[in-house]
Amino acid sequence: MDPTLMSVVLVVPCALLLLAGVVVITDALSGLGKECASVFHKGGARLILCGKSWEKLEVLADDLSRSSDPTLTFLPKLVMLDFSDMDSMPEVVAEVLECYGCLDVLILNSSLKVKAPAHSVSLETDKLLMDNNFFGPTKEVPSITGVLPSMISRRTGHLLLVNSIQGKLTVPFRTTYAASKHAVQAFFDCLRPEVQEYGISVSTLSHTFICSTATQQPISSKPFWSFLYSQKPLGVTPDEAVGEIVKTVNDKRKEVLIAPSLPKVAIYARSFFPNLFFAVMAAGVKNEMQ
Repeated sequence: MDPTLMSVVLVVPCALLLLAGVVVITDALSGLGKECASVFHKGGARLILCGKSWEKLEVLADDLSRSSDPTLTFLPKLVMLDFSDMDSMPEVVAEVLECYGCLDVLILNSSLKVKAPAHSVSLETDKLLMDNNFFGPTKEVPSITGVLPSMISRRTGHLLLVNSIQGKLTVPFRTTYAASKHAVQAFFDCLRPEVQEYGISVSTLSHTFICSTATQQPISSKPFWSFLYSQKPLGVTPDEAVGEIVKTVNDKRKEVLIAPSLPKVAIYARSFFPNLFFAVMAAGVKNEMQ
């Protein structure tokens, strides 16, 4: 078969799957969000880009429009979204649904991180982390004015949670962050079978760390346990993560883990050799404190 024809056969189905969909990205201003916006925009999706800064959203939308063929793409819609302001969620959800009257794919990639010993983190910070990492993504989905009732009425839709590997595995100095990631992972795992009968897909994608080539660091001076969530070589770049997101949307995969061998081994070690895992974690903390 001619190689040109073969490439068309392989690529066109993926593009068609993205062509008519309404896709919401909850944090379009992050590195991952921008890469997601670029790929889905060029694929023909009707994008709704969310973020905390209206000016930055406008810049992103202008960049997307300039870099694509206007006859083949749609001008992105913009919505202000801040998960730390929970009182605004009903209005935000209503604004999102008003853009096109429905949505097909909701990519929940917003996240807030804090690294500190547990005893030094205030209750206000704990609440802020839970609002951004748990209550924000979950309140937006199941609330009476949320997107889930709209998907149920249409009997179609895809909820995709971009989570951290710390929703499956914990490391020191990430107490509330890891708790929020475990909580949101459990929520979507419970939600998945509840909505399957309505034709709604629920996917969770867990990564080690989103980084860029510019932030890669040598690994020699880091404690062993820090490799489980550190930057390259155990992190993933935005384009690598987006590639998995596109595959997950197209194939409706339920759960995806983007991680090299070491973090995957650590997950199994936590389950089957917990005492060994706890010893390694404790040794890492001791080394960092010295």
